[in-house]
Amino acid sequence: MKWDAGQNRRSGLKDEVELMFLGQYVHSFDDKSRLTVPARYRELIADGAFVVQGLDRNLMVLTPAAFEIIYQRIMAMNLTDPTARLLRRVILGNASQLDVDKSGRILIPQQLREFAGLDGEAVLVGQGDYFEIWAPKLWQQQVNQVQDAEANTQRFAALDLKTR
Repeated sequence: MKWDAGQNRRSGLKDEVELMFLGQYVHSFDDKSRLTVPARYRELIADGAFVVQGLDRNLMVLTPAAFEIIYQRIMAMNLTDPTARLLRRVILGNASQLDVDKSGRILIPQQLREFAGLDGEAVLVGQGDYFEIWAPKLWQQQVNQVQDAEANTQRFAALDLKTR
């Protein structure tokens, strides 16, 4: 974000926030296994998206630009490194391109729904540049973990999170 002396700081932040996936939403799959995307998220993936296997038994939905960045980084990794090959399999081997229909729904491939334990309902959680899709039971486990204030103090101490 650029800070010019003559600019309103809140305006710059507001513009940036409008381009982020934020918040949590609960939605149900319809009878054809389509998931309705919240209107706020829908605007950001109007040109399509990619869904990939997440790293925590969840799914990640990325804009084409965010997916391109991850793709370039993965492809730059050394192919002889077994960990790099495993990451390619996790991310690229399970990636699928998504289209948003006129009603704001996406169809997530069956193998990804099964991987994430998605059946009936899903929790969509904004992560700034992308959003995650969670089975409600698994998301509740994450919420319980994040709400442990004592553990958070130790967990996040080394992350250098400052406001100035």
